[in-house]
Amino acid sequence: MIGQTQEQQLREGLAALGLALDAATVTRLLAYLALLLKWNKTYSLTAITEPERMVSHHLLDSLAALTPIAGAQPRRLLDVGSGGGQPGIPFAIVRPDWHLTLLDSNHKKTTFLRQAVIELGLPNVQVVCDRVENVSGEPFDLITSRAFADLGDFVRLTRQLLAPKGQWAALKGVQPFEEIAALPADIASRIQALAVPGLGAERCIVWMEPRA
Repeated sequence: MIGQTQEQQLREGLAALGLALDAATVTRLLAYLALLLKWNKTYSLTAITEPERMVSHHLLDSLAALTPIAGAQPRRLLDVGSGGGQPGIPFAIVRPDWHLTLLDSNHKKTTFLRQAVIELGLPNVQVVCDRVENVSGEPFDLITSRAFADLGDFVRLTRQLLAPKGQWAALKGVQPFEEIAALPADIASRIQALAVPGLGAERCIVWMEPRA
């Protein structure tokens, strides 16, 4: 993919994922990368700043999980430890019908997220700067995270925020068998492998839900 523009790389990756997005959505996804790169100079949001790697690591890595998560038919989603906005911002751009809350306790990161929401025009996104254990309110159909904590802590800290019949979807790299083995006995789990175009690394979703 060296020598390709970010748009060419993104369009090829979207095709590989089976995602048919219009030109305006593609433009908005690339605008998000530009914002991430711009703010990273001051706020240290990501270590990956090479243009050819940003598409695969920040956009396609998130969007590879979009179709599986859409299958759960969520209405309200919580992205815990959202950091620079993955997967929450790409999800919000592609699925304006979803209502997403992006949660992070880091003030600099949530400042960036709020600005991204404004500049990208994402009325379906709420940004919260707080620790997850302090959050309350209407529960969520689906709670996701990309790099927040191990699975046991993820479930323990967010359990009060999960709606009845809701699910957790943790985006992970190598399949975390030890973390799954350490989950509470009343949590059912399954692993769904993901193929991320251009990434060259293992990715998966660990689905979890309370046993009936």
